[in-house]
Amino acid sequence: MPFPAELLDAVTHHLEHFAAPGRDGHVFVGPQGGQLRRSNFRDDWVKARKAAGVTAELHFHDLRHTGNALASTAGASTRELMTRMGHSSSRAALIYQHMTSDRDRAIADRLGAMIRGGGGATSDASGEDPAGP
Repeated sequence: MPFPAELLDAVTHHLEHFAAPGRDGHVFVGPQGGQLRRSNFRDDWVKARKAAGVTAELHFHDLRHTGNALASTAGASTRELMTRMGHSSSRAALIYQHMTSDRDRAIADRLGAMIRGGGGATSDASGEDPAGP
């Protein structure tokens, strides 16, 4: 799974200290090194959440939602979100495509740039309209 290079140190640290060994080892394991299960994870999640000062309203699955909403904001298409999440239907991916005021502003700014650049027509790398004059 591709991830931002800025996270490489943190991911490497996690894999070296908290994951099962080997290329096929689980990234997240239970206290005894076995496969992570709800029964052996909940207490650790609650402890970590409290240590981070996060309220009980945050559920572990919310982290997946946040990551995918951020991927959507970064420009991921519905198909790209489906691939990242392992979903076969667009319905689930659409849940993560929230409209935010920041994104709304970015869209408006991009539309303004298109208008300033020649009435909104798209152009190729040469700056000329591929459809011609």
